[in-house]
Amino acid sequence: MTLENINLTGHFLIAMPNLTDPYFAKSVTFICTHNQDGAMGIVINRPTDMTYEMLFEKIKVDLENNAIANNPVLYGGPVQSERGFVLHQPAGEWDSSITICDKTALTTSKDILEAVALGTGPSKMLLTLGYAGWTPGQLEQEMAQNAWLSVEAKDVGTLNKILFETPHEEQFNAAMALLGFDPAMLSGVAGHA
Repeated sequence: MTLENINLTGHFLIAMPNLTDPYFAKSVTFICTHNQDGAMGIVINRPTDMTYEMLFEKIKVDLENNAIANNPVLYGGPVQSERGFVLHQPAGEWDSSITICDKTALTTSKDILEAVALGTGPSKMLLTLGYAGWTPGQLEQEMAQNAWLSVEAKDVGTLNKILFETPHEEQFNAAMALLGFDPAMLSGVAGHA
């Protein structure tokens, strides 16, 4: 299988040590779509200083679900960084959603935020501002240049654990563990035969 015909939808993209771009250094990105038009993902391990309460106040939605008020909004990536993206389970019936895998979906419509505010939204979710995007062939080229590792969660339980249960500061090592080795063993330099 060559890099030109892979589909990384539903995979974790793990930044290699040589990736020093401040947006992506030591990041874990969950790939939501990957096809001939490019790729789109959400960085899952970059909490911002903004809380759910602050964001809901900014968009003029009353947050009645106080249990999530202090959850951090995540930096999802540098593209459309003022726009909200909700990565969640179950998929549900929202105005603007794409189903990714294993009942996991990405939604951008305000109806999901209104449901979250009332406590009737998805049971598992990450709320981000922005996303990571790649033009056609760009992600494949970056992978060939040893900027990223990719790994698919073995099952829905593993996917849920890394996305929704693991503290953000531990998600990098948790995703690496799926590959079976310690991140300290990585080198940013690789040979190509």
